[in-house]
Amino acid sequence: MRLLAFLAFAVFLTACGNNEPQPQTPSGGAQQYSDTYLENKKRKEQAEKPNITVRVQGLQGGAFAKLIGSFEGQNYLADSAMIDPNGQMVFQKGEAYFPGLLYLLLPGGQNIQLLVDLDQTFTMNTSLNNLAGDMKVEGSLDNQLLYESLKFDEQQRPKVQAAATSLVRFKPGTPEYKQGKEQQDKIVEERRLYLDKLFKENPTSLFTSFKRAGQNPDLRDCYKPDGTMDTLRYSYFYRNRFWDGMDFNDERLLYTPVVTKMLERYITELTPQHPDSVVKYSISLVDRVVSKPEFFKYFANWIVLKYDPKESTLMDPQAVFVNMIERYFTYDKAVWSDSAEVFALQQRAYEMTASLMGKKAVNVQVPGLDGKPHALYDMKSPYIVVYMWNPECEHCAEQTPKLAQMYQQIKAQGVDVYSIAVNSEDAKVRDAVKKYNMPWLNVFDPTNKSIYPNFYVDNTPEVYVLNPDRTIIAKNLHVDQIMTMVERDKASRK
Repeated sequence: MRLLAFLAFAVFLTACGNNEPQPQTPSGGAQQYSDTYLENKKRKEQAEKPNITVRVQGLQGGAFAKLIGSFEGQNYLADSAMIDPNGQMVFQKGEAYFPGLLYLLLPGGQNIQLLVDLDQTFTMNTSLNNLAGDMKVEGSLDNQLLYESLKFDEQQRPKVQAAATSLVRFKPGTPEYKQGKEQQDKIVEERRLYLDKLFKENPTSLFTSFKRAGQNPDLRDCYKPDGTMDTLRYSYFYRNRFWDGMDFNDERLLYTPVVTKMLERYITELTPQHPDSVVKYSISLVDRVVSKPEFFKYFANWIVLKYDPKESTLMDPQAVFVNMIERYFTYDKAVWSDSAEVFALQQRAYEMTASLMGKKAVNVQVPGLDGKPHALYDMKSPYIVVYMWNPECEHCAEQTPKLAQMYQQIKAQGVDVYSIAVNSEDAKVRDAVKKYNMPWLNVFDPTNKSIYPNFYVDNTPEVYVLNPDRTIIAKNLHVDQIMTMVERDKASRK
């Protein structure tokens, strides 16, 4: 069964109507409501019924404008309203919107940001040619602060660009470069002081929580005396301080895009895409939110889905999957899933455990086409390719002839092939071996009991590379990548 069946996120409707984010419903289980969903739903019930008027000078009437919300990375239609001939829209409902960030999507693709919390009665006036710059807000402190900050950033933009140009134009250590760096630091400090003032004056506002969450960490201590960046120090501290501004106690942030954008950047950009690194930094993050139910559920599910072996291009996504499932998808922690779903996930992780990179391969013994058992460790070549394939597999039909063509060359370099046919029949295996001229050792167990759970097969062909210690050094490869992994291992042994 697909992982998505077990790790279902909230379902979002995009058709016009009375739509709102839904609590996730695990496959096969009763609907379960997270604490955060219920808390924000309670806050929603305490909020005013919406009466939001937006006027956009120059906007043509006669079309619908849509209010788009987001929850844990998914968009949903919160509301819609007809634009009158004066460019005015009025959004009124019998129940409040979920506190968070909404986007007012206008015909033509332009949009206006709206922060909504308990106070959902306010007006916004602007012009089509300068939506943010001409914005005037009445009745909403959050949106007044939001657009004040956007205008401040726009006023600072020419200074920022001038300082950046100086840093690119002049060499580090020159007076001109130093002057540009000082100007850049001054601009950054001005912005920091400006926002800090707003934050201190409005500590409990949604604006403060939302804006603070998305700020880059302060890393002015990561520069060398000549003004150039200490890139190693910068990268280390940037990643480790990345979440400093996020208030994991504020469930309203999950109804904004900021959490998902930061999660994607942290995991896919700031974290090296190597299994050990992904595991390390994923655990570091998720451990921070174990006591924050909705953040915990969202982060754990997102990472597992991101590195689902069926979808990921990482060399060993199973390592991420196994570590996440064993650590977080337990009966006492994965409370959003029922016991059957947790068991299924744990079982799938168990099937992957023995064949993770860095582990010594199990010495499987599988019947050959000659009817005799052949142990993996009986092979004498320094390097072994465990090639798991199926006679009717489309990708196998592409990769197997390539492997056959390069076999004599790689064998001369100390690499042999232990080929295991899976999920097939004896006659089909024999016909395919002849068809593709497969000269290496071919084995086949129609029950798959000889290899389960020692080698995990997700998609065929599945390629594992074992070094002289019979440690798995590579997997999930195309056959033309085999020698690259072998040569890399050889070089590490010199």
